[in-house]
Amino acid sequence: MTGVFDLFKIGIGPSSSHTVGPMVAARRFREALPEGAARITAELFGSLAWTGKGHGSDQAIFLGLMGARPDTLDPDEVPALVAKLHIRKQIDLGARTLAFDPERDLTLDFDTLLPLHSNAMRFRALSATDEVLAERVFYSIGGGFVVEEGEPREAEGANVPHPFSTAAELLSACARSGLSIAGLQMANECALRPPGEVEAGLDALLAAMFASIDRGLAQDGALPGKLRVRRRAKAIREKLEADRVANLRPPHEIMDWVSVFAMAVNEENAAGGRIVTAPTNGAAGIIPAVLRYVRDICPGTTHAQLRDFLLTAAAVGALIKRNASISGAEVGCQGEVGSAAAMAAAGLAAVLGATPAQIENAAEIAMEHHLGMTCDPIGGLVQIPCIERNAFGANKAIAAASLALRGDGVHHVSLDQVIETMRQTGADMQSKYKETSQGGLAVNVPEC
Repeated sequence: MTGVFDLFKIGIGPSSSHTVGPMVAARRFREALPEGAARITAELFGSLAWTGKGHGSDQAIFLGLMGARPDTLDPDEVPALVAKLHIRKQIDLGARTLAFDPERDLTLDFDTLLPLHSNAMRFRALSATDEVLAERVFYSIGGGFVVEEGEPREAEGANVPHPFSTAAELLSACARSGLSIAGLQMANECALRPPGEVEAGLDALLAAMFASIDRGLAQDGALPGKLRVRRRAKAIREKLEADRVANLRPPHEIMDWVSVFAMAVNEENAAGGRIVTAPTNGAAGIIPAVLRYVRDICPGTTHAQLRDFLLTAAAVGALIKRNASISGAEVGCQGEVGSAAAMAAAGLAAVLGATPAQIENAAEIAMEHHLGMTCDPIGGLVQIPCIERNAFGANKAIAAASLALRGDGVHHVSLDQVIETMRQTGADMQSKYKETSQGGLAVNVPEC
């Protein structure tokens, strides 16, 4: 079972597949280095090579080899850690050190694609005479998930009381058990860990999401990278607050607040700050923005309902990950922003009292209207068009939940059908539109 803590992970920006995944893979390689190893080399292939610099993949490799974990690393310490490695050119393992020169020992291969996924990495441990002692290939398959060559993409299913692999099975399980989607997902989570641990984990995710909004709303200045994109969330927040004081409150003000909540998170992500992968970093602002909307704007929302939001969203995200993809490098941005919008729509509908059928309808509507969205970041940076796409994804999620709640759950296109359509669309999409910065806005908008 893909659980709530698989889909939602506290980490750092700017990318779950290009930053979090490589850091996890590098740390895994570090933890199993053979005796006699004197030097480490690393290679990045495919999308990791094409947009790796802009997504911080190089620094993620460095940090992982140095032992850093994305969920505990302090983003403010990254520049000093990377600078130290460039100066010392070695990895400290405590009892011994291994040579690693960031300029010499990390290679970006723009021509080679490895078979399983576009986001591929190869690590080697070498002896003092450059004999290869160990070689491991990892794939970052989206959302911070990493698999080693030879491992299955999906781990063996855990023994849970309410297994499901399709939306139809999920609805049948709800009908059979009498549980809501959130209740069913909670029962499955509690088969893996104690209820108190699940609740504490959900609360930590909620706190991290809301904190990322607050930080983003308070920061200004230019984001890292050659585009020098300026943060806008703080200025928009200040204008909204000034208009409120002046009693200038148009009906679309709520949409503006939702947009600025989402943009705040993704500006933090672009700056390498701490965010929650939801289900990816590139789409990390959508679910927090809709959570903030339901917490602050919808009356009577309880903390327990916010937990139900995450549990419901996780059930939908698990279906998408299992049957299609959440990786922009694999299916384009429909797999990132589209998935997040579907998850947020489901979570919001659940909080607002929807039936399981209406929740499935909400997720389907949100996903359907992101089909075909390309991933074409300008300059390989998770900034344009990524930040604004989160604002639109959050508002689409709210619209989808509202439409579903106006109906009875009966509809022509099922969530299973739209997920399969997304998978097929991603398979047909040219690679230049899948997080390579070789097509779309990335080639039609000058970088300077």
